[in-house]
Amino acid sequence: MQQYNKWVKIWLISGLVLIFFQVVIGGVTRLTGSGLSITKWEIVTGTLPPMNSKSWDREFELYKATPQYKKINKGMTISEFKFIYFWEYFHRLWARWMFVIFAIPFAIFWRKGMLVPKVTRRLGVVFLLAGLAAVFGWVMVASGLVERPWVNAYKLSIHLLIAFACFSYLLWTAFIVFQGKRPRVNNPLAKKLFIGLAFMIVFQIFLGGMMSGMKAALSFPTWPSYNGVSVPEVLFYGEFWNVDNFTNYDASGFMPALIQFLHRNLAYVLIISGICLFVYYFKRINEPQFRIGNILLVTMLIIQSVLGISTLLYTESTIPVGLGVLHQAGSLLLLTVVLWVLFVFYRDDYGKNES
Repeated sequence: MQQYNKWVKIWLISGLVLIFFQVVIGGVTRLTGSGLSITKWEIVTGTLPPMNSKSWDREFELYKATPQYKKINKGMTISEFKFIYFWEYFHRLWARWMFVIFAIPFAIFWRKGMLVPKVTRRLGVVFLLAGLAAVFGWVMVASGLVERPWVNAYKLSIHLLIAFACFSYLLWTAFIVFQGKRPRVNNPLAKKLFIGLAFMIVFQIFLGGMMSGMKAALSFPTWPSYNGVSVPEVLFYGEFWNVDNFTNYDASGFMPALIQFLHRNLAYVLIISGICLFVYYFKRINEPQFRIGNILLVTMLIIQSVLGISTLLYTESTIPVGLGVLHQAGSLLLLTVVLWVLFVFYRDDYGKNES
């Protein structure tokens, strides 16, 4: 089995930390309404921010031409604009830092033969996913520069999923590098059940992106009821169940109600499923990583639910930034834990053949 240099391990962990904070910064950018403040995608020249008042005035004039300014932020001062500009600029700058900080060591390690072919190929996929996340980030931003004063919820959710996929693929690669000489857990049924749980978590993350993109928390900022009812009444009206309402979700309250209903109830399903798997397998699979992972998994499911409920209850005219960001960061930690649990079923498959 390949023994990896400690610097390779530190580098992989650094990459994960960078992506994690990029997701956090993205959450702040979204919740502060900053994502549409920069109206151009300048990969090289956009590295530097406006350096004088003339440059700031030019950027502000470009923003004034957007639907968001005209419909929501009309009358905004230059100081207020600088605040939202900062978060979008920082989000893009962090992406550039990530590329430089990750790509240079990769080239050095590859040149020195410190990465086996399998890991090198996996890291190539990580770079592709990171590039795709950047491209789709602009596609998402562009969707909010034409008619609606915010980005398309579907494109936002896809952008989020690509970022999570990039993190997950790098995380799994790190597991391979760190695994050591430990055999996998051979329990096909448990493996399938935890794979199913992981897919439910991914779908829940997608729904969370839709919640954010549609500002669905504003529709029903109560819990456990939906403004006093058990199920949003709009879901019972058949005329709303049509393609137009799914695509033009701003036209009615149907889609925000449906997304919040699904997001809430899938959270209940996840908690119950996680607890059931924990109770059933905790003593049946005597493996330290599996047991610790299951404890962390149930803990994170509960924490995420509490954060989600708190975000709803503290929502008034806007969604609370701090709670919303914690909830988004928590979803990435939850995904980390479930993948860590899943890896015990795959471990030695990678150690046997690293070519």
